[in-house]
Amino acid sequence: MKKFLLTIVLAVSFFFKSFADEGMWLPMLLGQQVYADMVKKGLTLSKDQLYNINKPSLKDAILIFGGGCTGEIVSNQGLIFTNHHCGYDAIASASTVDNNYLQNGFYAKNKGEEIPTNISVQFLLRIDEVTKEVLDSLIGLSGTERVKKQNAVMAAINKRMSDPDQNIEVKVNSLFKGNQFLAFVYQRYTDVRLVGAPAESVGKFGGDTDNWEWPRHTGDFSVFRVYSNTDGKPAKYAESNIPLKPKWYLPISLKPLKDGEFSMIWGYPGGTNRYESSYGIKLATDINNPTLVKLGCKIEIYV
Repeated sequence: MKKFLLTIVLAVSFFFKSFADEGMWLPMLLGQQVYADMVKKGLTLSKDQLYNINKPSLKDAILIFGGGCTGEIVSNQGLIFTNHHCGYDAIASASTVDNNYLQNGFYAKNKGEEIPTNISVQFLLRIDEVTKEVLDSLIGLSGTERVKKQNAVMAAINKRMSDPDQNIEVKVNSLFKGNQFLAFVYQRYTDVRLVGAPAESVGKFGGDTDNWEWPRHTGDFSVFRVYSNTDGKPAKYAESNIPLKPKWYLPISLKPLKDGEFSMIWGYPGGTNRYESSYGIKLATDINNPTLVKLGCKIEIYV
């Protein structure tokens, strides 16, 4: 089962030499020392601008697109940027024999030309700590009985905290090998329309084989727009719906990048064992992937 956690990934390059001073953090668990280091490297946003449950913040511009991709709101009219492969099915579904948008690309000239899709997006409302509730229910249990009870408790929290009438969905995730449990509270919007996509020869250049390689030479992007009802609430597709007025959006800069500028990725990885224990690393290197280790390949462990 995939887990989608909102995380920050940091990588910084410097003059004359390039290296990554990397890390991956949940926004709410971003420590003061880590934040201070990011500021030293060029971050100009405050901690409240990065993540705040009571006021608009950067978290409100980053969304789960479709089944598990990351998208970002880039205008006050609900415009979404995401990967081409994330919008691929929607582009293919909109294509016809006469209008092969997948092969030739598509760009709506106005909002009336935008094409309805079956895509939905989820915005993070907040992250709640539920560790004590889960762990207290597991006292004295072990093995299969513990796993069964843990799954039942997590499912009960999901149901209790969700609100179908408001399109609010909750997913409790286990972190740090079952030592912490967080409830991620999302709101789902279902009126998402295709705005633009490059031709497949550009958007899928190199195919899935190149998807995890670097450097890449593909225009891996597609553009969508999320709509709401006139009150700004989630609603099924209707001509009367209006572009969503987001709480926060990412302004687009056309200025060229400079060496040494601060960079940060904010999104939803499928999951990671980046904080794996020494025993987990030994299992990966000695048992699961010894051949790759001998070849000198980099191993990235995902769950």
